[in-house]
Amino acid sequence: MSLKVWPSRAVLCVALGLAVCGAAFAGAPDAARLEEGRALFRKNAVPACAVCHTLQDAQATGPVGPNLDELQPDRDQVLAALRDGGGAMPSFEESLTQEQRETLADYVVWATRPH
Repeated sequence: MSLKVWPSRAVLCVALGLAVCGAAFAGAPDAARLEEGRALFRKNAVPACAVCHTLQDAQATGPVGPNLDELQPDRDQVLAALRDGGGAMPSFEESLTQEQRETLADYVVWATRPH
């Protein structure tokens, strides 16, 4: 490998690595959004998600629905469940706004991932 090629490849690799890392952090919700999502999960959604689901960050130990810490759903899965319901879970399409459902989904995804 010539010295001319090596530095440009190294710079490209570093730039790519920083872009990937930056993208991972760019999607993290801010503290206010996380707190709003936590409140929706614990008490503000009716019925509250915490009644049925286990989620350690929310100090929830609901015995009915899936343990979200173990399931680790992605954002689309949470949004679909909130929209469509399933099993004993009702749809939240009429009781929560789209923004609230997105905030709740962002919170659940954040809470179930290492950070």
